[in-house]
Amino acid sequence: MRLDIVAKRLLERVVHNRGRILSIMATLLMAGAMAACGDEYPQSTVNPTTEFGRVTHDLYTGIFWWTMIILAVVWAVLAYTLVRFREKPGAPRPKQIHGNMALEIGWTIAPALIVVAITVPTIRGVFDLQRPNGDDALVVEVTGNRYWWSFHYPEYGVTTANELHLPVGRPVTLRLEASDVIHSFWVPRIGGKRDVNPIVRTPEGEGRKYTWLFFTLEEEGEYLGQCAEFCGQSHSLMRMRVFGDSPEAFEAWVEAWQTPSATALAPAAAEPEPEADAPEQGTDTAEGTQSTVDEDPLVAEGRDVFLNQSFCVACHAINGTPAGGVIGPNLTRFGARSTLGAGMLENTPENLFRWIRDPQSVKPDARMPGVIYEAGGWPSTNLTDDQVRALAAYLTSLQ
Repeated sequence: MRLDIVAKRLLERVVHNRGRILSIMATLLMAGAMAACGDEYPQSTVNPTTEFGRVTHDLYTGIFWWTMIILAVVWAVLAYTLVRFREKPGAPRPKQIHGNMALEIGWTIAPALIVVAITVPTIRGVFDLQRPNGDDALVVEVTGNRYWWSFHYPEYGVTTANELHLPVGRPVTLRLEASDVIHSFWVPRIGGKRDVNPIVRTPEGEGRKYTWLFFTLEEEGEYLGQCAEFCGQSHSLMRMRVFGDSPEAFEAWVEAWQTPSATALAPAAAEPEPEADAPEQGTDTAEGTQSTVDEDPLVAEGRDVFLNQSFCVACHAINGTPAGGVIGPNLTRFGARSTLGAGMLENTPENLFRWIRDPQSVKPDARMPGVIYEAGGWPSTNLTDDQVRALAAYLTSLQ
């Protein structure tokens, strides 16, 4: 059978079933477009919780629907052309057109108008979203590291890691930079993916290339985010959580963070009162002596491992202790965090034991050394499993 006859019969079937085919194509297109947009998913962009995210979402949605309208028009014209000008048996050769000024002007102006219709709201939205907040905004200095996030609140002197607490209703200004390579800060429900640039070192000195993000959380809740710029082997494991707190809950969180945990240092033994002033046995007093606090021996052992028997203090800080490292995450109130390993594992003693013992099995290329492996220029810790369990118990107690 001749190829032109096969093509002709196929075209006739397409034309005969054009309505059904167009319906199927439209259904598949819409299904594909909306497959990853359900608002029940934790990293969906279709249910923003900030004005920033809403402007971005509305802009994308508007462009999408205008694109669908234009696509429908193009398909309709194409289908009409296939039907109207298809080859018919015995039909004369159609008139050949070698130029049409009106047609050429039309299909030049139409795309230009479409570009203008997209460009104007886009530029307006970009400028609106770049408008800085006022002096009452909460400033958080965000630092991207391979493969974790540091959050510093200059107003409160708080530095934490991987879990960002923000008050609902108060403007927030994020100042972003990286300590090593380029990262990208992205919390889909907040919107505003931002590159996080490292310090630029030149012969003239260091130049900082901050990027900024301005928004106000409108709803309480927990929002997931992660690095959106390839930064190394565990790029996809560089996650974070943003907690939208009520103003009262946020102030309580700050106050709790600023107060050292009861187990951060060993409880001090009470100094005995002078015998002359000592009350008789069994006598109640308004200002009795402070007794030595009973403490879990495993926690006490873990504290000693952290402060005296390992390299932990070289990288990590815990408020109220001599540990003041800045290379790794600040571990103050670590036990109150919901996850560990930058959102990789639920914060449980068993998961913490696994993480301390062998971070590479959880997050390859992590800069934290394990019991066996060297990492980040640091030798292995060479801790026993009992020491690791004690260390995990101590960190879990920091609440």
